[in-house]
Amino acid sequence: MTTPPVPILQLADIRRSYNVGTEVETEVLHGISLALQQAEFVALKGPSGSGKSTLLNIIGLLERPTSGTLEIAGRPTRSLNDAQITALRGATIGFVFQFHHLLPAFTALENVLMPSIIAHGTASAEAEANARDLLARVGLKDAEYKRPGELSGGMQQRVAIARALSLRPRLILADEPTGNLDTVSADEVFGLLREFNRDHGSACLIVTHDPRLAARSDRIIELVDGHLVAI
Repeated sequence: MTTPPVPILQLADIRRSYNVGTEVETEVLHGISLALQQAEFVALKGPSGSGKSTLLNIIGLLERPTSGTLEIAGRPTRSLNDAQITALRGATIGFVFQFHHLLPAFTALENVLMPSIIAHGTASAEAEANARDLLARVGLKDAEYKRPGELSGGMQQRVAIARALSLRPRLILADEPTGNLDTVSADEVFGLLREFNRDHGSACLIVTHDPRLAARSDRIIELVDGHLVAI
C-alpha cells in the first residue's frame, strides 16, 4: 500500500484563550481541527472578529495555542523552544500581509533578499539570482533598485510576495493580501499567488473577504466566532 503524504499543516483541537486564570478569561478559538496538503490552495473567510488573524498567527508560529496540537510538515511544535520555532518558521513558512511591511530604506531587491540575510547573515550569489528571478516573475524586473516609496501599492505587494517566496517555503500564509488594492491589482496579486502555488507546489492559506477571489481556490473554509462552521 502507498503511504498517504504527510499534510504540510495539521491542527487538532486548537484552542486559544487570553487572560487565562482571570475573571475576564476569553477563548477566541474553540477546538479548531484542520489539515492542509502540499500544493493545496485554500481560502479562509469569516466576519471581522471571528478569530482569523489569531488562527493565522498560530499556524505561522507567531503565537502559541492554549491547547491542542499543531504539526508543520509532520513535525509537532508543542515542545519546541523559541529558537527551534524561529528556525522552523524561517525554513518552512512565507508570509504575505495586507500591509506589506517593506523596509522603506531598502530597494525592492534588498527587501526580497532580507529573509536570506536574516537566515544566513548574508545574501549569497545564488540568493541574489533567485531574488532577481522572483522580481522578474512578478513583473518588477525594471524596479529592482527602486525603494518602496517609488512603487505603487500593487507593486509593493508584489515585492512582498517575492520576499515571502524567496526561501522557497512549503507553506504560504497570506492575511488579506489584496485588502488595500483596487480590483485589477487584487486580481494580479491573487493570480501571482496561484501561479507560485502551481509552479512550486507550495501550500497556500489565504485570508480574504473577496468572494470572487475565494471562488478561485481549491477549497474554502469559514470561521465564525472562533468555530470552523463550513468546509
